[in-house]
Amino acid sequence: MAGLAQMEKGDFLSYAGMETDLIFNHGIDLPGFASFPLLESRDGRARLEGYCEALIALGRRAGMGVILESPTWVANRDRGGPIGYSPEMLRALNIEAIELIDAVRKAHGDLPTILSGNIGPRSDAYAPASQMTATEAEDYHAEQIGALASTAVDVVSAYTLAYPNEAIGIVQAAKRFELPVVVSFTVETDGKLPTGASLVDAISEVDQATDGFAAYFMINCAHPDHFEAVLNGAASMGRLKGIIANASRCSHAELDAATVLDAGNPTELGAQLRAIRARHPNITVLDGCCGTDMRHMAAIAGVGEVPISQ
Repeated sequence: MAGLAQMEKGDFLSYAGMETDLIFNHGIDLPGFASFPLLESRDGRARLEGYCEALIALGRRAGMGVILESPTWVANRDRGGPIGYSPEMLRALNIEAIELIDAVRKAHGDLPTILSGNIGPRSDAYAPASQMTATEAEDYHAEQIGALASTAVDVVSAYTLAYPNEAIGIVQAAKRFELPVVVSFTVETDGKLPTGASLVDAISEVDQATDGFAAYFMINCAHPDHFEAVLNGAASMGRLKGIIANASRCSHAELDAATVLDAGNPTELGAQLRAIRARHPNITVLDGCCGTDMRHMAAIAGVGEVPISQ
């Protein structure tokens, strides 16, 4: 296991709900659900920096460390190509993304802060059109991971994965570049992966195929009501360290079809995640996913809510 020494003590906050916040709360168009193009403008970079600074300020208030996720979730060739980005452009933007969050970290050096190179699946996170073999996934994702490996990044975090083989390939690619890696699986309303695998089996399969190289695993893009029942005593669940929760109780199909944002109840969501943290001491990373904003994050951190403009 390639761990993160920075996380041996204390809890951490992260934030993965930026895209829905930008689209629905700020009226910003993000073709392909991509936030990395914001790096190309002064206003866009200022917005990205603002999210990082707000999270750091919240972490300081809550006495928690923070994980800064780069805006590179879809900055790979199959997702970036259709919106006009060549592999060379994507490599440069992956590097620029880490440089941006590294600059924010350096400006706020008094708080434990981890730089995460955020990567996503090759195809639809909720319903992949086809599944790669682990070898195909390794070869595909090595391109983006290789770019991130040339930076000051601390860890690669693979979000919204729908099946174990892609996760295995990503872990192997990260291992190739000697980078710690985190795997986060999407689960449906029944607590299972979109492909039907159980979370326990998926984690076990990845660990068995990679000699347990991943630093830890997470759940993302689901409401606590969808997955709380699967947080059982299976040995592999001890490898689960993070929860990235949706604000809404809607299914992924319902969210895909939505034309308005379901922001749920920030106070309730925060209470649910803190209760899960209390019951499961291995879970030390708390995060907001689709539909969340800094109000939710403040509630998750246990310091009340902040205005949506934050």
